[in-house]
Amino acid sequence: MTAFIAHTTIDCDNAYALSEWWKQLLGYVDDPDDPNEPGHVECLIQRPDGGHRLLFIEVPDVKQVKNRLHFDLRPSERTRDDEVEWALGIGATLVDDLRATDGSGTGWAVLADPERNEFCILRSEPEIAARSASATP
Repeated sequence: MTAFIAHTTIDCDNAYALSEWWKQLLGYVDDPDDPNEPGHVECLIQRPDGGHRLLFIEVPDVKQVKNRLHFDLRPSERTRDDEVEWALGIGATLVDDLRATDGSGTGWAVLADPERNEFCILRSEPEIAARSASATP
C-alpha cells in the first residue's frame, strides 16, 4: 500500500492571520465544513476545487533558520515578474532575486511570507512556452 499527502502543514505564530495571507496569495478558500476564525490555532485552507490543502498550526517555536521545505509557485494569471510585484504588494518580502539579468527571462525570485517562510516564484507556463518557441529555429 502507498500513502498520499493529505495536506501540507505550516508551523506558525498566528494560524488565522497567516492562512488569510496565503488564501489571498494562492486564491485558496476555507474548508466549507470548517471555516477559519480569528483565534483558531489550526486553520485549513484548500484550492477552490477541493484539491491541495494547507494546514496552519500555531507552535511556540520561533522560526530561526532557512526552511528545509518550501513552495515553488508558478503564476497562473500573471507573468513571474508581475506575480513577484503583486506578492510584494500584499506583504511578502524579497529574500533573494535570482531572476536572470541577461535578458533570457530565466530564474526565479525567493520571497518570504509575513512570518518569514520562504517560497519561490517561477516563470509562468506561457513565459516558458514563449521562450522555448523563440529558441527553436
